[in-house]
Amino acid sequence: MSDSTECTNLFGLTQYDGMCSFFGSGDTALPEGLGWFILIGLGAVFALVPTFLLWADRKFGGTQADSENFATAGRSIKAGLTACDIVAKWTWAATLLQSANVAWSFGVSGPFWYAAGATVQVLLFAILAVEIKRKAPTIHTFLEIIRCRWGTTAHVIFVFYGFLTNIIVTAMLILGGAAVMEALTGVSVYASSFLIPAGVVIYTAVGGLKGTVVAEWLNVCVIYIALLIFMFQVYATNKDLGSIKVVYERLTAVAEKHPVADNMGGSYMTMFSKSGIIFGIINIIGNFGTVFVDQSYWQGAIAAKPSATYKGYLLGGMCWFAIPFTFATTMGLGARALDLPLTKAEANKGLVPPALAVALMGQGGAFLVTFQLFMAVTATACAEQMAVATIVAYDIYKPYINKNANGKQMIILQRVMVVVYAIISGVISVILLKLQVSLGWVYLFMGIVIGSAVFPIAASLTWAKCSATAAIVSAVVTTPLAIMTWLITAAKLNDGVINLDTTGQDYPMLAGNLVALFFSMILCIILSYIFPQDFDWAELRNIPVIECDPNSDPNNFEGEDSPEALNHVIKFTWATGGTLTLVLLILWPILALPAKVFSEGYFTFWIIIAMIWGIVASCVCIVLPIWEASDVIVNFFTWKKAPVAGGVATTAEESAHKGDHMELPPAPANRA
Repeated sequence: MSDSTECTNLFGLTQYDGMCSFFGSGDTALPEGLGWFILIGLGAVFALVPTFLLWADRKFGGTQADSENFATAGRSIKAGLTACDIVAKWTWAATLLQSANVAWSFGVSGPFWYAAGATVQVLLFAILAVEIKRKAPTIHTFLEIIRCRWGTTAHVIFVFYGFLTNIIVTAMLILGGAAVMEALTGVSVYASSFLIPAGVVIYTAVGGLKGTVVAEWLNVCVIYIALLIFMFQVYATNKDLGSIKVVYERLTAVAEKHPVADNMGGSYMTMFSKSGIIFGIINIIGNFGTVFVDQSYWQGAIAAKPSATYKGYLLGGMCWFAIPFTFATTMGLGARALDLPLTKAEANKGLVPPALAVALMGQGGAFLVTFQLFMAVTATACAEQMAVATIVAYDIYKPYINKNANGKQMIILQRVMVVVYAIISGVISVILLKLQVSLGWVYLFMGIVIGSAVFPIAASLTWAKCSATAAIVSAVVTTPLAIMTWLITAAKLNDGVINLDTTGQDYPMLAGNLVALFFSMILCIILSYIFPQDFDWAELRNIPVIECDPNSDPNNFEGEDSPEALNHVIKFTWATGGTLTLVLLILWPILALPAKVFSEGYFTFWIIIAMIWGIVASCVCIVLPIWEASDVIVNFFTWKKAPVAGGVATTAEESAHKGDHMELPPAPANRA
C-alpha cells in the first residue's frame, strides 16, 4: 500500500482514508449479513408481491390461467406495461455498471454512446413488433416463424443462436451483480451466482410471462427511484458536489491530473473522443444481436395488444435511454469529479457506481445501489428464464418430441425449465468467474458470436424474397469468419499474443463485430437474389395456438387494434423509428461537436437535458401502468370479480383438453 499523500483525493477529501484502491482495504461498505438479506430476504419479498399482483389480475382482471396466457400473457398487455417490460429487460447489470465505467473512462461521450447505441435497436424492433401482429399473430417464439418459412435445418440453427444469446445475456447479468455484491457486502460471488437467478424462479414459474411483466414494473420503479436519488445527490444536495458548477470545476481539475487519452484537450467534457466513438460503434453493432436474437424481446411484442406494440416499444426505448444516459452521466462523472481512487480493473468490474454511492451516502448509498442493481439483474433474469423455457417448449418439445402435447403439459415443462435454467445460468457464471472473464469483455464480445443472425432473423418477417439458403449460409459462414477476424486483429496488434487482455481491446472487438453484422447482411442479400424465395405471408397465420385464445385472431380486433389500423401504423413506425435513429446516431453528436470542450454553460445545458429526461422517464414508467390498470384496481377495492376474457375455460386443467388434438403442421423442407 502506498503512503496516504500519494493516494489522497485531489480535493483533499478524507473519507477514502488514503486508499490507493477504493475497494483495496479488504473492508466492505455493508455487513455481509445485509448482503444475504438482499439476496434472500428481499428476493423473497419481491417474489411474493408479483405473485399477489398476478392473483389479483386473474381474479379482478379476468385473466385466463391456461398455456396461452402462461406463454404469451394473453397477448393483451397495454402500452405502459409494454414500455416497462422493455426498460426492465434492457436494463442489465451492464446498463448500470458498464455505462458508468465508460463515463468514468471517456467522459460525457461514454453515457451518450452507450444510451444512443443501445436505444436504436429497440426503436427499430418496434417495426418487427407491429409485423408480428400483422403477419404472425399466433406465434409464441420468433423461431416458429423460422420453422414455418425455412424448415427444420434453419430452425435448428437459429434455435442454437437463440440459446446462445440467452446464455450470454444471463451471464452478463450475473457477472455484474455478483461482483458488486462481493465488493459491497462480502457475499461470495459464487453464492450470488446461484442466488440471483433463484430469486425470480417463484413468480416466473407460477405466473409465466404475465408474472414476469408485473414483476418488471416493480423492479423498474425501484431502478428509477434510485436513479433520481443519486442524480439529485450529485447535482443538487451533496456537500462535496451538490451543483452542476462544482462538478464542472472538479472535472476540469481532474482532467489536468488524469487527462483522457484521445479526447480533445484530455477533457472529460467533450464529444471529440476517439475511444468513445469506437465504443459507440461496437455498442451499436453488438446490441443488435442481443435485441433481435433474444426471444425475450419477441415475447414482449407477442404479449402486447396490437396497438400497444409500436407505442410500447417506441416509448420504452426513449424511457430506457434515460437509464444509461442520466445514470452514467451522474455516477461516472460524479466519481471522476470526486477523483475517487478507483483502479481500471475495478472500473471494468463495474464498481464505479457503488464507489460513488458509498462516497456520497455511506452505508445508505451502498445499500441503495446494491438494491437497485439487484432489481435490474432480477428484472432481466426472469425474462431470460421465461425465454429459454418457451423456446424449449415450443421449438423443441412440441415440434420434435411430443407433437400432441396439450396445454397442461406445456405449462409443466415451462415451469420445470425455469428452475433448470436458473441452475444452469449459475453454473455458467461460476465457470466465467473461474476463467476471470470480466463484464466489460463479455459485453464487447457478444456481437461477434450472435451478430451474424441479426439480418436473417429480421428478414424472416420483413422480406419475402429471403430464402432458407441465404439465411443459413449467411449466419453459419459469418460467425467463424467474425471470430477469426477478431483473433487475427488481436494477434496482429499485439505481436502474436492472444489472451483476455489483447482480445478485449477496442480494435479487435470492433473488427469482429463489424464482420459479424455487415458481412452476414451482405451475404444474405446476395444469396437471396441468387436463390430467392417468394413467400406468402398468409402461411404464417397457419401457426396454431395450443388452446383457445381470442386475442390471437385479428378478426376479433376493432378500432386501433384492427388489421386496417396496423397497416397504417407500420408506415408510421418505420418513419418514427428511422427518424429517431438518425437523430440519436447522427444529428445529436454532430450538433455537439462545435462545442468542442464544453464550456460551463454548455455542460450545464447537457446535464439539465439528462436530468429532465430521467425525471420524465421515471414518471412515465411508474405512473402509466397504474393508470392503465385502473379498472383492475377499482375492481380490487370494490371486490368485483371480472369475467374471464373470451368466456373460455378458467384453469389450465380445464382448458388443456381443448388443445389435445391441435398439432403443429409439419415443418417444410428447406425452402428456397
